Amino acid sequence: MSDRLEQQLNLLMELDRLKSVLRRTRIRSAESRFENSAEHSWHVAMMALLFQEHANEPVDITKVIKMLLLHDIVEIDAGDTFVYDVQASQLQEQKELEAAERLFGMLPEDQGEELFTIWREFEQAESSEAKFAKALDRLIPMLLNYHNQGQSWIENKVTETQAIQVNQKIEKGSQVLWDKAKSLIEEAVENGWLKN
Repeated sequence: MSDRLEQQLNLLMELDRLKSVLRRTRIRSAESRFENSAEHSWHVAMMALLFQEHANEPVDITKVIKMLLLHDIVEIDAGDTFVYDVQASQLQEQKELEAAERLFGMLPEDQGEELFTIWREFEQAESSEAKFAKALDRLIPMLLNYHNQGQSWIENKVTETQAIQVNQKIEKGSQVLWDKAKSLIEEAVENGWLKN
């Protein structure tokens, strides 16, 4: 077996650990258990396929899907940070960068650099693809929360103001999806799931 294939297999098996990283949102089909980061990555990549037409600008959908499949692999080392925990989010950036260097460094150099570049582009959120991918990454937890009667919002005492501030980035990638997100926030407030 070639060294190249061996390196790729090593990362592939390391990625299995992402299935053990739990998020704060419960899955809709089994509300008793939390979603893991691997499930989240798959779900948000599927969103990209379904919602491409709602991007503010034309996007290379293959690149968007790559970003979404790669964006959270750093949680293998860095763990998941609750998006509404501002202090923890500030500390997370350095931990995620170190994790990205380790994980992409497991691959053959050319492939590792290519994927690391895509991951960094997502993190910088400047290209049309990254803005759209970030919008989807913000929207899916909102959808799950909404369909789970505000579970994570209620458990973590999230306010309407926090929900707007954190999720406003959706607008940069998709005005259509931001309009939908705002209506979900309004309904969540009416239902008592988000504190006014």
